[in-house]
Amino acid sequence: MQRIVSLLLLTFGLLCFSCSVNPDKKDVLPLLQKLPSLKAKDEFKQTPYVTAGDRVYAVGYQDGSFPDIGWHVRGEMGGIWNHPIKLMDGFQLMLTKDDGRTICLQSAAEFINYPVANYWNYQLPVPGLSMERVQFVPDSLQGMVVDFKFINQSEEDLTFTLEFRALIDLMPVWLAERVGLEDGKDLVEWNSNQQVMIAKDSLNPWFLTVGSNREMIANQPGNTCLQQRKGNGRDHSLYTDVVIYGNSSTNVRFYIAGSYISKEEALATQTYLQDHYINLLESKISRYKAIAALADVKVPDDKIMAMYDWLKWNTDWLIRDVPEVGRGLSAGIPDFPWWFGADNCYTLQALLATGRHDEVKNTLALLLNLSEKVNGNGRIIHEASTNGVVFNEGNLNETPHFIWLLWEYFQWTGDLAFLRDVYPTVKAGLQWLSETDKDGNGYPDGPGMMEIHGLHSEMIDVVAYTQAAYQAAAHMAEVLSYASDQQAFQNQADQLKAKIEGEWWVEEAGSYADFRATQEEASELVRAAIVRADTLNKPWAVKELEAKLKQIESTRQTGTGSYVVHHNWVVNTPLEMKIASSEKAKRALETARQYTNTYGMYVTGIDRNEKNQPDDNSTNWQEFSYVGAVMTLPTGVQAVAEANYGNPDEALSYMHKLYNSFSYALPGSMYEVSPDYGQIVQAWNIYGVAVPLVKHFLGIQPLAHQKLLRVNPMLPSGWDQASIQQLSVGNTLIDCQVEIKDAELHLTIASSEPGWKINLTDKSKWDAIYVNNHMINISNLESNNIDI
Repeated sequence: MQRIVSLLLLTFGLLCFSCSVNPDKKDVLPLLQKLPSLKAKDEFKQTPYVTAGDRVYAVGYQDGSFPDIGWHVRGEMGGIWNHPIKLMDGFQLMLTKDDGRTICLQSAAEFINYPVANYWNYQLPVPGLSMERVQFVPDSLQGMVVDFKFINQSEEDLTFTLEFRALIDLMPVWLAERVGLEDGKDLVEWNSNQQVMIAKDSLNPWFLTVGSNREMIANQPGNTCLQQRKGNGRDHSLYTDVVIYGNSSTNVRFYIAGSYISKEEALATQTYLQDHYINLLESKISRYKAIAALADVKVPDDKIMAMYDWLKWNTDWLIRDVPEVGRGLSAGIPDFPWWFGADNCYTLQALLATGRHDEVKNTLALLLNLSEKVNGNGRIIHEASTNGVVFNEGNLNETPHFIWLLWEYFQWTGDLAFLRDVYPTVKAGLQWLSETDKDGNGYPDGPGMMEIHGLHSEMIDVVAYTQAAYQAAAHMAEVLSYASDQQAFQNQADQLKAKIEGEWWVEEAGSYADFRATQEEASELVRAAIVRADTLNKPWAVKELEAKLKQIESTRQTGTGSYVVHHNWVVNTPLEMKIASSEKAKRALETARQYTNTYGMYVTGIDRNEKNQPDDNSTNWQEFSYVGAVMTLPTGVQAVAEANYGNPDEALSYMHKLYNSFSYALPGSMYEVSPDYGQIVQAWNIYGVAVPLVKHFLGIQPLAHQKLLRVNPMLPSGWDQASIQQLSVGNTLIDCQVEIKDAELHLTIASSEPGWKINLTDKSKWDAIYVNNHMINISNLESNNIDI
């Protein structure tokens, strides 16, 4: 192929002559090298990564390839997504030398993850030649930028033909058939004047555009480096000739854009990416620095701080914005990139503690809207695709937990208008819950968090969250001056708390029950658990369960009873919600510690290895199983539970177990199932880190509507200080530092807005207090409240 001379490039260069930076002369990598980064391990090169934006994201392997990934839609969860459609299965790059030899760039030598981008280094089989690849997704745009930099360290000029193969696959997201969408064949055209490849789904207004900073020609792909793919996608290639002079470098950049509305929208995004890619990257970097600076925690534990910062960025990777449906935090990538009620009840607590109140409100509004459309009775959905189709109208745990979360949101923000708006939904949700109580014993009947076949009677997590919901509703009613509601909800909360303490506690097990059921139902569940334990080769569990079955069948029982069978993590939810008495909490926490390994809490305790050691961990993520899993959520719940009852050292130990999964496979991220199974990024992971740090170790519990902060820190052993800057509460930003100096406890606190107070649970514990740089005479304080 002859070398191509680009008049379009010349024109573009003239147009940008007045710009502060010529985009084709500006390299993106120096901007990234000032940021935190983590390098991949060689043994995980063939596991997934993500390049994330709120509209578009890309998923491939850390070696730079794009294999078929995922199980939710088999083999289709990777590639480049612009929800609610997919744009591409990915792309490939090939170089052809003058002698006709083709180099397939299929496996990078190095992968580095940045908060805002990814980097690969390829060592090519040409003396002196290497290539760096950087890709990022700008905020709020339906597109991404991929930059290839060729570096020639030899004296000789190098010439080759470059082929960029677009693996086009315009297709709809999961559950599209429910709204009558069908995936058509993909059609491709090349606009030589605009220098852009345009692909369209034959049955729908779904478009993909690909352009470059170089003049290209388009053609069918070559016969080398072919990748077998499924579906209605097709391959199409862009070609250009590249010369790299001796001891120099050159960049070939591609701009990928999409639209599920029109060709014009995709082309407009394409042009904007090409004209402004550097500014877009700089803007994204600035925003990520602001995320790090908001609720910026400093503690004498570098591992915890690094995990905390990256988890804040991880959650931003998971924001899915589909303007026609809504904006909210999705559950995980690659297989759950849509919205869940249960997941967000945990995740959003952490986002409140880390200052992302706008994103919390967006997500709450989205879930409320989707729930109203399909339920209309206060019931909160479990799962909805990004096309707005609800898959599961809601398990029983979602609704009460969500009600409690609404009160938590109000405590952090003081958003009274929002509270007024949602209060009717709160009342309706509690009414719906009460209607599920088939036998009238005060316990809703139906499935909770545990997805075990047959486990859908009366569940401990449902009951614990229901008690918390009634308590939250009572607080809401008080704020809104609904006295009769307040009394009724408080009575329900008090009664349920007493019943949990009385009827759900199983003394001989030192634990709250997994479930309540009839004798017949319990026998069936125990038999199924024996089969499970035997299949997983857990002889200790089989022995325990056989004894349990014998005990059940040797007694006569009418009605329902409480049973500890699976040792599921949800038995700890009364501790998570601080319902348990101190005495019972102490025993339950000790019991729970028996069902852990290096990475944290077992989802189902009977799956624990007998010697309590970590399971062998496969590096092939596609072979994961949720059976026998240790997961980040149960571990996070346990960290919060320990902190609730004054055990900071134990809470920190669970956080360190979480750290054992951090960057295990994907640098800067933590898998859903520890250490390297399931989702490569999981939203709820931040819950077990941010909540203990902010609400327990620093001890900050807000009441924004009263402009009040309750402060009762609890530092782990060996920590002599902990601080947080720019903590967002209501309309103020709080800086707070707790220090131990010469065995004296010091508090330094400041507010950006006047009129706030702090409440010291026990003022006698403090040796020195500084408010807005002024020392407070503690002995003269008449109350535990101090103006800041």
